[in-house]
Amino acid sequence: METNKKITKDQTNLFVIHSQEINRAYERAVREALIKHKKAGNSVVISRDGEIVTLTPDEIEIT
Repeated sequence: METNKKITKDQTNLFVIHSQEINRAYERAVREALIKHKKAGNSVVISRDGEIVTLTPDEIEIT
């Protein structure tokens, strides 16, 4: 097993440099997961106003 390596300052900057691409990829992945859950008829659990809420497939909004 490979040991953890320290992240250099240059590597940390990569997250900042590519933050827009990372955010777009994250949003796309969440959207795809919601679509799959809705199509399969599965509920999802979200946080809304600090409370845990279960959404039925009919309540899942895809934007």
